Amino acid sequence: MNATPVSTLLLLTLTACASAPVAERDDGDRRPNVVIIYGDDVGFGDLGCYGAEKIPTPNLDRLAAEGLRFTDGHCAAGTCTPSRFALLTGVHGFRSGVRVLPPNARLTIPVDAWTLPDTFKAAGYRTGVVGKWHLGLGAEGEPVDWNGAVKPGPMELGFDESFLLPSTNDRVPCVYLEGHEVVGLDPEDPLFVGKLKDLPEGSTRYPDGKKQPEAMTYYPSSHGHNQSVINGIGRIGYMAGGESALWDDETMADVFVERATRFIDENAEEPFFLFFSSQDIHVPRTPHPRFHGKSELGYRGDAMVQLDWAAGAVMAALEARGLTEDTIVIFSSDNGPVYDDGYVDGTTVLTSREEVDRGHDGSGPYRGGKYQVYEGGTRVPLIVRWPRGIQPGVSNALVTQVDLVASFASMLDVPLPEGEAMDSRDAMAALLGRDPVGRQFVVEEARGLALRDGPWKFVQRPKGTDELYDLSVDVGEASSVAAEHPERVEAMSATLNEARAVGLRPLGLR
Repeated sequence: MNATPVSTLLLLTLTACASAPVAERDDGDRRPNVVIIYGDDVGFGDLGCYGAEKIPTPNLDRLAAEGLRFTDGHCAAGTCTPSRFALLTGVHGFRSGVRVLPPNARLTIPVDAWTLPDTFKAAGYRTGVVGKWHLGLGAEGEPVDWNGAVKPGPMELGFDESFLLPSTNDRVPCVYLEGHEVVGLDPEDPLFVGKLKDLPEGSTRYPDGKKQPEAMTYYPSSHGHNQSVINGIGRIGYMAGGESALWDDETMADVFVERATRFIDENAEEPFFLFFSSQDIHVPRTPHPRFHGKSELGYRGDAMVQLDWAAGAVMAALEARGLTEDTIVIFSSDNGPVYDDGYVDGTTVLTSREEVDRGHDGSGPYRGGKYQVYEGGTRVPLIVRWPRGIQPGVSNALVTQVDLVASFASMLDVPLPEGEAMDSRDAMAALLGRDPVGRQFVVEEARGLALRDGPWKFVQRPKGTDELYDLSVDVGEASSVAAEHPERVEAMSATLNEARAVGLRPLGLR
């Protein structure tokens, strides 16, 4: 299959950087489209333009060359669900106790909360989400009807169109959800997702860890994630039935690109917002065979090549419609890198406990990765391209994905309802390359909380010794200097405690 870029490469990380404020646009020009291309578990050092030497990423490198590449861009958390929650709501996940969700979890975002797609809809945009969701589905206290209308979900949160991987690719259910319905489901073979003890009598379930096939198509889970085995791959959680609706792991990227391209084609005549949320490079990594061997790092590296292709395909779709000049494309990731995260796929390092796997450091010069509160957990690639509004280059401004809601609300002259998006600030000037400094403070969340104050990094350890790093001389957070700067530790601890309680709104941007 031809891997020619079909692109618009919005690798999702900060939908930010839009055009001149709507209030200033009285010349009849349409407002810019916005596409966020969101990678999954993509680290700072996983792209060529950020230093990767073993993974070719020509499409993302081109996006960076044509846009603004940030060196201090952050997701909100070092794990998936709270990071996505913050991007879409402008509120840190820890305020609502949001953590990585199990299969069949209920919707974590209240349906009456103001969201990023709400902001665009209020400005007259068509909104769509394609790809991984992992923010829960259904109402609290009510069973999800997988054989009927699966809601509430994205379409109750401001999205006009939705085509989802409902949870994440290592969890059941292993089906696509379009709007409120499972795609391709046979009513004679109903889908069950839940606990093993609740499995309906007579249901045909997929083999569990005690009854695995003799040979798996890809590989078994290395961490016991074999409650269900779909397409020869162990998954977290139990499901039964729905055989006609099962996805094909190897073609998932192609399916998502096709749906994203369709959304762009069908909405090309009006402003649109597209959240393209890739499953790559999350485990289980199952790149299409045409990408096998395209990197020097096995399935993880090949999945990154596949993600680069998908970004290029989205960019190409924009180009085919003549929309490149008037589209803001943002590429980013939901958290830092992880190596062996539950599957025997050739990676040699457990999670992100060591820096280098087979000669490749997914977090670049920064410490840690997914699950960790160090810089490698939240400092991720962030690229913003908007030919009509951004001068290409590199920015060292401190920016965070939690600011997307307030930034686009400001750009589109959409007032935020009182009390909504409490952690989000208008950072549009930084996202457009007009503010070289950005935020003064950024909260980082993983298994614990940390605070960035310019070059200073404070890590709060309620059950241990607090840590302080001066990133201007110690980018790798190798040596804590907390003992040498007790006053700064005290001040940053007080600021973080305030942020935990009431947010950083009084502190804002510089």
